[in-house]
Amino acid sequence: MLNSLISVASLMASTLLMMTGYGLMNYLVQIRALAEGWSTLSISIIATGYTCGFVVAGLVVPKLVQRVGHVRVFGAVITLLTVSCLSCSLVVNEFAWFAFRGLAGFAIAGAYMIIESWLNERVNNENRGSLFSFYMVTSLVGSIAGQYFVPLGDPLTTGLFITCGIIFSFALLPTTLSSAQSPMPISQGKFDLPKLFRRSPIAFIGSLLSGALWGTWGSLGGVFAQRIGFTTAEGATLLAACLAGGAIFQIPIGRLSDKFDRRLVMIGCGLIGGLACVVMGLVGANVVTYIAAFVLGIGLFPIYALNAAHANDLADPQEYVTISSGIMILYGLGTVGGPLLSGVVMNATGPIGMIWLMMILFVIYAAYAAWRRTRRADLEGVVDKTDFQAMAVPINATDPVNSPGSALSEEI
Repeated sequence: MLNSLISVASLMASTLLMMTGYGLMNYLVQIRALAEGWSTLSISIIATGYTCGFVVAGLVVPKLVQRVGHVRVFGAVITLLTVSCLSCSLVVNEFAWFAFRGLAGFAIAGAYMIIESWLNERVNNENRGSLFSFYMVTSLVGSIAGQYFVPLGDPLTTGLFITCGIIFSFALLPTTLSSAQSPMPISQGKFDLPKLFRRSPIAFIGSLLSGALWGTWGSLGGVFAQRIGFTTAEGATLLAACLAGGAIFQIPIGRLSDKFDRRLVMIGCGLIGGLACVVMGLVGANVVTYIAAFVLGIGLFPIYALNAAHANDLADPQEYVTISSGIMILYGLGTVGGPLLSGVVMNATGPIGMIWLMMILFVIYAAYAAWRRTRRADLEGVVDKTDFQAMAVPINATDPVNSPGSALSEEI
C-alpha cells in the first residue's frame, strides 16, 4: 500500500491543492453573488453554467488527451481554472459569470478525468479500494480547507479571488515537475442510456436524482446558509459538516451494501437524507443545523456510488464502461436541473424551500428503490456482485467503481 501511495504522491498533492482552490472558489462565488444582491434564481442559473461545462468536458477532454497527453492537458485545465477564478473578480456581471463558471466546470471535469484515469492505471484489485478511499479523503480535506479561506478575507475585493488563482497555480507544480511515468492515452467511452435502464432502472433514475441533490446543495448550500442567518464562517462550517458526514460514512455504508441488497441501503440513505432535511427545515440557524448537515452528508454522498455499484452488479464485465459513461451523463444532467429548480423554489418560498425540495427528492429516491425491490429479486441476472468503491465528491467525471479503467479510459 505504501509503495502504491508513493507512486501517486505528486498526483495526490496536486489534487489536494486543486480541491482547496475549488472549495474556496465554489463558496466564494456564492457569497460574492449574494453580496452583489443577485437573486437566488440568477445564482442558480450561474451554477448551471458550471454543470454545462462539466458535461461538455466529457466529450472534448478525452480527444485533447489523445492528442497531447495527460500532463499537458492537466496543465491546460488548471490554467483555465485560474483564468475562470480571476475573471470573476475582473468582470462582476451575471452573464459573464455564467460563462466563467462554465469554463470552471469544463476545467474541473477535465482534471477529474485525468486524475482518475491516472489512478485507475496505478491500481490493482488488491489496492483499488484503499487508493480511491485515500483519493476521496484528499479531495474532501481540500474542499473543506478551501471553504475556510473565505471568512479570512473580504469577498467584495479581489484578494480572495487572487488567492484562489495562486492555489490553483501551485496545484500545477507537483504533477508537472514529477518524474513519475504518465498513464497511457485515454480514448472516449460510449454510453447507452437504454441499456443502463434495462440493466438497472434504480441506477438510471437514481443517477438523475443524486445529480439533482448534489447540484442543489453544492451550488446553493452557501446561499442557503447566508439566507437563514449564518455568518460566512458559520456557513463554511455548515458545508464542512456535510462533507465530513459523507467522508466518514461513505465507506461503511458501501461495505454494508456489499453484504445486503444494495436497494435496502439506497432506501436507508434516502430516508436518512430526507430526515436530515426535515430537521434543517424546522430548526433554522442554530447548532442543531450543523448536526443535521452532518447527517445530510451521510445520506447524500454515497448514493452516486451505490447507483454505479448496483448497475455494475447486473452488467456483463464488457459493459462496465458503457454503464459508467451513462451514469456520468445522467448525473451531469441532474446537476443542471437541480439548481435551476431549486432557484425557482427559493425565489418563491425563501431559502427553506431548497431544503424541502431536497427532502422530496430523497423520499422519491427511497420510494423508487423500495418499489424496484418488488419488481425484481436481489441480484436477479447478476454476473458477479462487485465491491463498493468510495467516490470522490462533489462530482466525478468518471466512475472508478469496479471498472478495469475509468469510464473514459477504454474503447467499447
